[in-house]
Amino acid sequence: MADLVYQQFLKTLKTQINSGAYPDLKLPTERFFSEQYKISLSSVKKALQILADQGIVFKKRGSGTFINPLAQKSNSIFNYNNSSNLGVTDSFSMDGKKPGIKLLSFEVITPTKELIRDLFLNENEFVYEIKRLRMFDGQPFMIETGYIPIKLCPELTPEIVSKSIFNYLQESQNKVVSKSYLTISALPSNKTDQKLLGLATNEPVGLMSGVFFLDDGTPFEYSDMRLHYQYLKYNTFVSLD
Repeated sequence: MADLVYQQFLKTLKTQINSGAYPDLKLPTERFFSEQYKISLSSVKKALQILADQGIVFKKRGSGTFINPLAQKSNSIFNYNNSSNLGVTDSFSMDGKKPGIKLLSFEVITPTKELIRDLFLNENEFVYEIKRLRMFDGQPFMIETGYIPIKLCPELTPEIVSKSIFNYLQESQNKVVSKSYLTISALPSNKTDQKLLGLATNEPVGLMSGVFFLDDGTPFEYSDMRLHYQYLKYNTFVSLD
């Protein structure tokens, strides 16, 4: 229950920051937030620490907590840690536009040697291959191809995978996808990229690929995400502490 409290406050505070609710870039005190939202100081501190770790806010000793103006300018669609899992549906956002999913294909396949290695499978196991087109307000921005071991989610259907798979997993099995290892790069676009993402033949495509892990360390999905290059903008925050 405590986790849900701080997560909800974190989501609320991020929304306020993104909407410009604090034009002077200074946040109220932790005590104010605790009393205003009737939550514990520990929940407030945890949410603010996450924002600090992400580089969205910073604490100035003796002066309070401030919003990082560079974070507001970033316009990145990658907003991991907004929610309790790392799903694209919850973690990607853009100026309040509505995310959407179009299922392109859904089938069971024999995994390649690379998938067997990356997902720690036995050679006689099978995986789902799920191809989806991600959109903002109906405008495609990503082609997503995911591979999930059948043994981890044998009940998947086209209806389920037409929505957030990670949210379904959390709601139906109480399992959370909480870690990932991703490689981000750019490649020349192919004909499929050009057709589905509206790219010209001379335009590149962004690529994010890697493995998503359950909170118990189990590799859950290998995913290739091919993005329109205009959306390939990723922010990171470096601390030497």
